[in-house]
Amino acid sequence: MKTKKLKIHHQDFILHPSGALYWCNTDMLLIADVHLGKITHFRKHGVAVPSNAIQDNFDALDAVTSYFKPKVICFLGDLFHSYMNTEWLLFKDWTVKQEAKIVLIVGNHDVINPSKYEELQVHLSDEWLIGSILLTHHPEKRDNFFTICGHIHPGVQLQGLGRQYVRVPCFHKSVNQLVIPAFGTFTGTYCIPPTINEEIFAITENEVIEINFE
Repeated sequence: MKTKKLKIHHQDFILHPSGALYWCNTDMLLIADVHLGKITHFRKHGVAVPSNAIQDNFDALDAVTSYFKPKVICFLGDLFHSYMNTEWLLFKDWTVKQEAKIVLIVGNHDVINPSKYEELQVHLSDEWLIGSILLTHHPEKRDNFFTICGHIHPGVQLQGLGRQYVRVPCFHKSVNQLVIPAFGTFTGTYCIPPTINEEIFAITENEVIEINFE
């Protein structure tokens, strides 16, 4: 497993191949866009998505939380894709096993009644400001703050020697913002062409790779 260390506003972060981001100074694990329930929703409407993909999400959550053992798990929005379905019961079972405090920064897909999260002791917030670091779902630019967010599902298209192309998720860092990849399976990616003063960190199954476009 090859991670990548990053320093932002005098704070230390670790980029993980799962797409999660660990904030060392606060012992907090940041995860964006899991979209639980999406696979069940599509299968219900006849889309041929393998049912084992549902368990893949929870296996990935277990793996990254076991790796860092954080005191806080913060989901940066779109934890659930839509309204409740049978995946909620799996999420409930998952929360019971967690010793960490769980926080959800509410995203545009998070439409489940807040009382349901309260029953699971999941804390909800529209945003979370810690020092000069602003945690949100949507990208947001504010003077004197650095935003860490999700929503976009950033990806990058890479070209091989034989002119073949592959698209992979990535961390997309600009001067005052870091957009982290969608954590969930079956979520898709959106390629953002990098510009000057931006950094791209592609993720593979076991590695985070800084991409140089020069």
